[in-house]
Amino acid sequence: TEDPLKKKFLLKYSGGNYTEFEPGRMRFHKRDFSLEILNTSRGDGQLYEYSVSKGPEEEVWQIQLKVLEPVGDPSIRILHRELSNGSCSLALRCTSDRGDEVSYSWESRDNGTRGICSGNGSFLNLSYSLRNAAFGCVCTARNAVSSRDAAFHSAQCGSQ
Repeated sequence: TEDPLKKKFLLKYSGGNYTEFEPGRMRFHKRDFSLEILNTSRGDGQLYEYSVSKGPEEEVWQIQLKVLEPVGDPSIRILHRELSNGSCSLALRCTSDRGDEVSYSWESRDNGTRGICSGNGSFLNLSYSLRNAAFGCVCTARNAVSSRDAAFHSAQCGSQ
C-alpha cells in the first residue's frame, strides 16, 4: 500500500475563532486573513494550502512560497587594465558574496557619460580617454527581495 498523504496545519479558523498550531512562529491577521511567518528560514520555502469550507463545498488554493537570501554588498574588481596613448581600457566584474538569484546591472552615476557604463550582467568593459574622464559607474546587485549598489570612478584606472 502507498503511504497516506499527511498535512501539517498551521492555523484553523472556524466560527470567528482561530487556533494557531505553532504560536510564536507566525502571526494571523484577522482583518485580511493573511498569515505572516515570523523569522523566515529556508525551510519555510514549500507548498502551502489554503482551504475554505462552505457547507458541502471546499475551495482550495495552493501557494508555493520561495525564500530568498537578501543580496550582500557588491564589490567591483578590475580584472584587466590597459593604459596606452592616453586611453584606459578596463574589464570590471561586480559580485556579491551573498544572495539568491542575483542579477547585475551597470549604469552611469551622472548623465554626462553617454551610456559608457550601461550594461547588464556581472562584467563591464570600458574604454575611455584619460584627458576628459571624470565619471562614475554604479553596479547594482539585486534579487526579488533586495538591492545593493557599488561605485567605480574613472580615476581608478591609474590606481592599483
